[in-house]
Amino acid sequence: MNRSIAAGRGIGRRGLVLAAPAVLAAPALAPSAFAQSAADWPNRPVRVIVPWPPGGGADTVGRILFNHIAEAMKASFVIENRPGAAGAVGAAVAARAEPDGYTVLYDSTPQTINPALRSDLPFNLWRDLRPVFLAAVVPNLLIATNSAPAKTLPELIAAAKATPGGLNMGSSGTGSAQHMALELFRLAAGIQVNHVPYRGGGPLATDVIGGQILYGFANASGALAHVKGGLLRAICHTGEGRLASLPDVPPMSDTLPGTVAYEWNGAFVPAGTPDAVVARLNKEMNAAIRAPAVAARLAELNVGTRPNTPEEFTAFLHEEWDKWHRVVRDGNIHVD
Repeated sequence: MNRSIAAGRGIGRRGLVLAAPAVLAAPALAPSAFAQSAADWPNRPVRVIVPWPPGGGADTVGRILFNHIAEAMKASFVIENRPGAAGAVGAAVAARAEPDGYTVLYDSTPQTINPALRSDLPFNLWRDLRPVFLAAVVPNLLIATNSAPAKTLPELIAAAKATPGGLNMGSSGTGSAQHMALELFRLAAGIQVNHVPYRGGGPLATDVIGGQILYGFANASGALAHVKGGLLRAICHTGEGRLASLPDVPPMSDTLPGTVAYEWNGAFVPAGTPDAVVARLNKEMNAAIRAPAVAARLAELNVGTRPNTPEEFTAFLHEEWDKWHRVVRDGNIHVD
């Protein structure tokens, strides 16, 4: 059984979002050529690498944002899904790409979790990638099948303490943001939980709906339709305050302080990408989250956003890095 510690901190003043697709490597250019090309960027298609399957949270939000940006800039941004190894496959492709502004990585929380779990990653976040924009933060939901006996978080904690060997509880995969939320909950509550990893939020929701597993942690955007449709119950969420789309669902931190855990998404480019490109992309992404149609759609999905700079996103990443490394270390979490 995996072990961790309740060490979550809030997201503070910052906000966040999703992941992005990749572009084919361009021919090598001299630094002066990069600088010159940044002035009219983009003048050819930009590949946005999303290192997750189509239809997931990062893919959904990434498409909303980059479709808007493409229309606003009258440019082409092509989403390329490159899933595998908890996002590491697509991120490595982006990290190795030419830093000419024509590859963007739209990635998420595992960027700051994977390095704590694996020593064999083929890239280094701080050396090989440059943060551009924190696009969204999404809380997780503790979901339950409708026939599950526990209706509230205190009832669930009591049930876990009364269950020999602990409760089985699912997540969307080992090392995912939902797995980390589960570990924060387990140790904060002082209970035994047997983690059951799934290959994504969809399969988890299907089994919780069917009662094959009673409880699990799911991305709030992905599980929202099932909850509002009455197929699942949401016991609590891992954000702060109340959610506009689920106002009757309390935050976990009301019962267990220190258990705030968001799934975030954001845009990166290969290290060495011209400053002018980074500045322009950050400007366009800030404008996108303020566009009324985009803001309304993201609100429907429980996606939180806030204007931010590359420096603010970098500071946020350091906070996440420290939190999840502490959770993995102190909780003695291992992956096979």
